[in-house]
Amino acid sequence: MSTWQIGDVSITKVLEMEKHWPFSALLPGAEEVVDEFEWLKPDFVTEEGRMKLSIHALLVESEGLTIIVDTCCGNNKQRPGATPFDNLQTDFMSELENSGYRSEDVDVVISTHLHVDHVGWNTTFVDGSWVPTFPNAEYLFVKDELAHWSSEPQHYGPVFEDSVQPILDAGMATIIDVDYEITGEIGLELTAGHTPGHVSVTINSQNESGLITGDMTHHPVQFAKPDLASSADWNQDMSTATRHEAYERWSDGRLIIGTHFAGRTAGVLVAEGNSWRFEAV
Repeated sequence: MSTWQIGDVSITKVLEMEKHWPFSALLPGAEEVVDEFEWLKPDFVTEEGRMKLSIHALLVESEGLTIIVDTCCGNNKQRPGATPFDNLQTDFMSELENSGYRSEDVDVVISTHLHVDHVGWNTTFVDGSWVPTFPNAEYLFVKDELAHWSSEPQHYGPVFEDSVQPILDAGMATIIDVDYEITGEIGLELTAGHTPGHVSVTINSQNESGLITGDMTHHPVQFAKPDLASSADWNQDMSTATRHEAYERWSDGRLIIGTHFAGRTAGVLVAEGNSWRFEAV
């Protein structure tokens, strides 16, 4: 179990699964440059040069609230367009409990965006229907993100229908703007491009700061090569511009926690010319 402390805020990683894929599956072109950066191994690249991709949630404790950031893929979800996530049977809920949390303990669920691997455990299949997994939680959905996916074709499967709509139907959703503050220590910043309303989660406490990336950065090789856009990006020009602007600001010593980073999932950015190196901690 990985945990970090930023001032009074604690963050705990809860793993659903880790995948080792060829870079071409998500970051075309990365396979041609990955060997240039020895610091990517062993945490983020296998000895065979494959991408290590972690799918995990992050539990954030702030000002008496338990906040879960992104809820992975979920079990029993039909995902014909995303076969690695189709009809999964993982032990994520057991991992959550092993980390010291019950589903009833979660006060807030925040989705950095509404892709298949970020909203899955929003709901659980019970007695023939999808019900909210976290019964006492307020689910936060960014307005622009929700509006986009409510009318967008679902290429991976019925993601919106089984993982978002049941929350809306249950009256447990709060629609928020991108500058929403969850607590005095936890906020959001717009990092659009991967999706229209994508946000990263900011942490500021006791003169210490950190950030949870979401998918504006899928893999640390993008710090070294910020022009590498994901094949899953909604707007690659926008996502690239977002990375350049964000990395410049984020290389101030704050702790960066990757939403899909395997191994040592957190670290700091160090500027190296027009690119950055990720120093894992």
